[in-house]
Amino acid sequence: MNISFRLFIAAFIAALAVTGTAEAGHGHPLRVMTWNVENLFDTVHDEGFRDEEFLPGSDRRWTSARYLHKLMDIARVMAAVSDEHGLPALIGLCEVENDSVVTRLTQRTPLRLLGYRYVMTHSEDARGIDVALLYQPADFRLLESRSIRVPSREHEYAPTRDILYAKGLVLKGEGVDTLHVFVAHLPSRASGHRADGHRLLAAQTLWEEVKKTHGKLVVVMGDFNAGAKDRVFRNAPLLLTDDADEEGTYCFRGFWQWLDHILISPTVKTKKPAHPFKMPWLMEENKTYGGQMPRRTFRGPTYHRGVSDHLPVVLELDF
Repeated sequence: MNISFRLFIAAFIAALAVTGTAEAGHGHPLRVMTWNVENLFDTVHDEGFRDEEFLPGSDRRWTSARYLHKLMDIARVMAAVSDEHGLPALIGLCEVENDSVVTRLTQRTPLRLLGYRYVMTHSEDARGIDVALLYQPADFRLLESRSIRVPSREHEYAPTRDILYAKGLVLKGEGVDTLHVFVAHLPSRASGHRADGHRLLAAQTLWEEVKKTHGKLVVVMGDFNAGAKDRVFRNAPLLLTDDADEEGTYCFRGFWQWLDHILISPTVKTKKPAHPFKMPWLMEENKTYGGQMPRRTFRGPTYHRGVSDHLPVVLELDF
């Protein structure tokens, strides 16, 4: 990314910070975004985790320059979302390695001008990937946050990502109310039937925690590795917000799927369904199956200069 573009993004986001904060003072609306940013690793080995493929000496040659390029592109996407929809008050991120990468994203890119704060999990996932929640303190006054551990070991599964829970105050009408937020990245589907069982266990853990909020204002977001009709949503005490007119968030062998979702309690209102955010520079031609697909960071071991194999999902909550 050249210097002129960085300066443009910095000036643009500075302007958004002013307008976004001014609008937030009225309490309407609250914009939410979730995104699997596909292997956002730093270049330093975390002892005890299998992150060797994202080190400078690995076959992928994950260098500081490539790491910085990815961070800047993620910030660029968030700026584009703000331009089209307004500044997101809450951003749930999946596949972030540790505090280092989230701190660098929020403090060492143009996003630093927006004043995002964050909370995140510290899971036992073998690769060391976690989930995080970025939030605007003016829109979401954080009261507490914690990690929710999926009882994987007790059911003879390998540890997976923790579920992130955050509770905060939001403006609602002429007063304030408590919003409960969960960010989840359920186990992948790579291992067939056994993976399905693990994913159902994680979903059950999530829904049990959601029920403890007693049906108040609740937002759940993240990568569920499952479509809307999957069994993981069968006992969900919440409503899916997917836009039925949209193809999905992830493209596998030419077929689009909704894997990333935002769910809300019936007490939360929206004017429009949640929809994937697309920009031309996030996409590329699918030369094998036709159509387009998200441009990912790597294709196999080959550096591809993309941002993620998932599209962000955006939803506007009407308080």
